[in-house]
Amino acid sequence: MKSILITGGSGFIGSNFILYFAEKYPEYFIVNLDKLTYAANNDYLKSLGTSDRYKFIKGDIGNREFVTHIFNEYDIKDVIHFAAESHVDNSITGPEIFVKTNVYGTFILLDVAKSHWMKQPFEYKEGYENSRFHHVSTDEVYGTLGETGFFTEKTSYAPNSPYSASKASSDMIVRSYYHTFGLNTVITNCSNNYGPRQHDEKLIPTIIRSALTNKNIPIYGDGKNVRDWLYVLDHCKGIDLAMHKGKAGETYNIGGKNERINLYIATKICEILDELRPKDDNKSYKELITFVKDRPGHDKRYAIDASKIENELGWCAKENFETGILKTVKWYLEKYSKTV
Repeated sequence: MKSILITGGSGFIGSNFILYFAEKYPEYFIVNLDKLTYAANNDYLKSLGTSDRYKFIKGDIGNREFVTHIFNEYDIKDVIHFAAESHVDNSITGPEIFVKTNVYGTFILLDVAKSHWMKQPFEYKEGYENSRFHHVSTDEVYGTLGETGFFTEKTSYAPNSPYSASKASSDMIVRSYYHTFGLNTVITNCSNNYGPRQHDEKLIPTIIRSALTNKNIPIYGDGKNVRDWLYVLDHCKGIDLAMHKGKAGETYNIGGKNERINLYIATKICEILDELRPKDDNKSYKELITFVKDRPGHDKRYAIDASKIENELGWCAKENFETGILKTVKWYLEKYSKTV
């Protein structure tokens, strides 16, 4: 059985990916390394708790000795690296942990993988010739767009927050290990994910939770910031393709082709809640939408051109925003019915 290390597997995207991956690939032994910060939740993976193909390990990717032990103990053949500090607001108030985790932690993983898999630059050890390091990143490394145009894999990096700067830095370190050492790497840069298991701090869970507790729904600025929304399961399938079929050293952008302004997101969720969970006074949840002071350095628009992964690997997003958000709201209604 082939061992794969998935970092950050107890987080939003990581947990969705592990559940998808474990079902699709019975030939893999999955090692989930997660520090279990505030944004992680091991309950999402409790269905795998007794599986002989899954092992959870609590730990820090920045601890070289610990990471080396995991590679040796489980003979790790592949890595899919999700682990990251990812909340932009937190990176503004406390950027240091973003540099430690996203930059230094990525470096440690790469360096340990190189030592475990390779004899010397461009020469793999026997049995590790196909070992791959897949780095999961974000479209925020590209900065912001005007009213037109799209991010492509050739777009210059121009990060505008400590979070995006730390992810851009980690992307560059991954790139360097491919070009300098010949490490088999792939990078995917995704647009805004949404769906089940996302942490409460993010936009869509915040809208749903605020509405259900009859609190103001906070929307930054004028609500016209544009994001390209990607349903998390579509993202997982794109990662799977890039991991198994992507070309070494390449970057693949994964986007949902679902550009929506934040105000539309809030309004659409309120309309769904009005139908599925109407308020006792029959007023619309839309009345709770409140504009708040904008985030410093708030990028205006993100949009991804995903034609490379579509044309080369055959990926396409199955969910449009309207179908995906309905599934998402229903999942959170069940979650929050137990707590609000």
